[in-house]
Amino acid sequence: MSSLSTSSSSSKKRRILLIEDTVPLAKLYIEFLRADAHEVVHCIRGGEALDAAAAFPPDAVILDLKLPDMDGLEVLQALHARDASVSVVIITAHGSIDLAVEAMKLGAFDFIVKPFNADRLNLTLRNALERRTLARMVEGYRKDLDRGRFHGFIGSSPEMQAVYRMIESVAASRANVFITGESGTGKEVAAQTIHRASPRRDGAFVALNCAAIPKDLLESEIFGHVKGAFTGASGDRPGAALLADGGTLFLDEICEMPFDLQSKLLRFVQTGTVNPVGSGREERVDVRFVAATNRDPLAEVQAARFREDLYYRLHVIPLVLPPLRDRGDDVIEIARSFLSDYAREEGKALAAFAPEVEARLRAHDWPGNVRQLQNVIRNVVVLNDGPQVTLDMLPPMGGPDASAASCAACGSPSADLTEGGDAVQPLWQVEKEMIRKALRLAGDDVPRAALMLEISPSTIYRKLQQWRIADGRSTGETAA
Repeated sequence: MSSLSTSSSSSKKRRILLIEDTVPLAKLYIEFLRADAHEVVHCIRGGEALDAAAAFPPDAVILDLKLPDMDGLEVLQALHARDASVSVVIITAHGSIDLAVEAMKLGAFDFIVKPFNADRLNLTLRNALERRTLARMVEGYRKDLDRGRFHGFIGSSPEMQAVYRMIESVAASRANVFITGESGTGKEVAAQTIHRASPRRDGAFVALNCAAIPKDLLESEIFGHVKGAFTGASGDRPGAALLADGGTLFLDEICEMPFDLQSKLLRFVQTGTVNPVGSGREERVDVRFVAATNRDPLAEVQAARFREDLYYRLHVIPLVLPPLRDRGDDVIEIARSFLSDYAREEGKALAAFAPEVEARLRAHDWPGNVRQLQNVIRNVVVLNDGPQVTLDMLPPMGGPDASAASCAACGSPSADLTEGGDAVQPLWQVEKEMIRKALRLAGDDVPRAALMLEISPSTIYRKLQQWRIADGRSTGETAA
């Protein structure tokens, strides 16, 4: 066996396995291939070629069917058994064209009849290599589509495949990750997945919700405290930073952190040292930071509610989780998984959704995202039983598309929801009125209205579009 690199240009270099028992012809073909800068490995015998392919898998193979030790068709089948995407070009004499046609049936890319010139060989080989590239791309896409589950996530949509790939890419890094997404999209699940897929998986994963802890206790929760640091501090207590040493610290709802505490967190991120409350000593810790928020962090910086320097320290690798309404049929995959799990837990027979129920689930806006869907399916399973979920089993889900059904399900019109003489409006109506009021005050400037409401402008644009569609349906139904 001989190996010859026809060019030093490695950026486009492909490994070509040439299997030809006539040495002068092999040298001529190698010279032909010089123009496209391929690395050519030449083998005379079939067994030798299979060993070479196992040691250094080729991008394409040029195969003569008449070999001294093996039939060329046997070599072809063995190569494809190892790598179905490898492109094999058959070179054959006039007398073996029937064999070449048989080789095509067995998966060969093309055949060339001897004698041939450099242009014919290179053109065929380029086409073969392009076919292999496309085949690998398609295979990768199919694998992504098949990946309906990824650690704690469920969903096969292209949006979630992009999330899975991003998590795989960033997990091995030490870089800080900043996760954004609406409430209920799975930000903590993403943080846990990053931790489990990282070299820190054997360390602790410590999650801290900055919005759920009173402001005067948050510093102690992060950095810890010593005995007597404040009233009620009866002993030393390590904070989340020390507990996460060697692992990952997840700071959820980071934009809710008090502004004065952000400077202390910034120092921790910069220096890797913490000062427990009431202590004069510094302690060094090694943590990876993953932060998350359901707000627009850059808007919070521009509104002077979040420190710009802290934002850039934490916002090294952004990860955006899509809302459930943008994930297509993922809602059905997730709902089926919840139904199976909860039916098993509750000992119920519910095993499927009626087609009209799946249509309703697909059409719903899901403002609470996966968390809301989870609650809906839990409610259905706890309160009902039977072979399948029907429309009458669905609880009120909110939103203009479900208001009528919701009122029917609860047995009273929404206008009758009163307490102490004060009428209670459905949440979707309140939301609609507030958005319209903000738009009036902002002179129909959507970004300004979004800033007033502390939501993303895209949310307002989407709501306006939904209302236009709903108004169109109402007009059509009235006319009919």
